[in-house]
Amino acid sequence: MSEDLKIEGYASLFWTRDLNDDVTAAGAFAESLAAGTPVKMLHQHDEAEPIGVWDEVIEDAKGLFVRGRILRTTPRGRLVAALVEAGALDGLSIGFRQVKARTQGRLRVLSRVELWEVSIVTFPMLPQARLNLARLSLSSGSA
Repeated sequence: MSEDLKIEGYASLFWTRDLNDDVTAAGAFAESLAAGTPVKMLHQHDEAEPIGVWDEVIEDAKGLFVRGRILRTTPRGRLVAALVEAGALDGLSIGFRQVKARTQGRLRVLSRVELWEVSIVTFPMLPQARLNLARLSLSSGSA
């Protein structure tokens, strides 16, 4: 199968503590996204092998929503697509540079970040950051 695998999900949820005691404030990605620099899709934050493209990266009321395609034109893309389809891989994780943050008790509250990439990962730092298959129709689903 050479068709791209369409996926979507939340890579970050606002005001939700991750396993590193980071919390992302609403609006933290706005300036970075407005700059128009493409956000890379990687596997396990490995910059050596991009695996697809993010067609949509937006902030909404809930968090950072991404929608994109895993490209099966490379060996790594085929592997990741197969793992996602099998349900073995479903985490999302952001790669960024902190621009502005404050400490609040044990938490680091990120109020502005430069977003570099969103990776498909085995264990996301924010356990709720998960992807889903983006299906345009139910014709390919099982009964």
